[in-house]
Amino acid sequence: MHYIFCLIGKSASGKDTVYRKLLNDPRLGLARLVTSTTRPIREGEQEGREYHFRTEDQFRRSLEEGKVLEYRVYDTVHGKWYYYTENDGQIDLTKSSSLLVGTVEVFVSLQKCLGRDKVIPLYLEVEDGERLSRALRRERKQKEPKYAELCRRFLADSRDFAPEKLREAGIEKIFDNSDSSACAEEIAAYVLDRIS
Repeated sequence: MHYIFCLIGKSASGKDTVYRKLLNDPRLGLARLVTSTTRPIREGEQEGREYHFRTEDQFRRSLEEGKVLEYRVYDTVHGKWYYYTENDGQIDLTKSSSLLVGTVEVFVSLQKCLGRDKVIPLYLEVEDGERLSRALRRERKQKEPKYAELCRRFLADSRDFAPEKLREAGIEKIFDNSDSSACAEEIAAYVLDRIS
């Protein structure tokens, strides 16, 4: 049976690192499911790898055409940024399981669209002080660091990933990502158990 595995975690919890490790694990055979955003591309990111980077007009057109499975909008210090999952042919559960990076809201919305049994959460957790250090290191590498946005995201994560929200969403299994290699290996074993 094939699934969509939804990698979830607060900002700077190491989602992209674990995502790459899982996609590159030949035992898993996971397909990349790339979501879209209207936010500016960051230094080191690549179109089609972390996200499909779109304009707000492109987002609205996809929405009008009924191609958007779910979306969120964040009112940032730099304006509104949309993040969304598009029904663009990437999802084919008859062929393979897929992996995407998302939020609790993405996970819940995709379960509603595709079925609770088809979308499996993989929740990463990292101690807050370590997360803040990682976020600051990442932001310092940007040509124009957006520290106010970093702080907004960090504070918003406390609400967005509150224990009661995780429980309501049915997220019970938590993977400690203080060591990305160990975390990826633990998740790989969990995924293999599901897909075998």
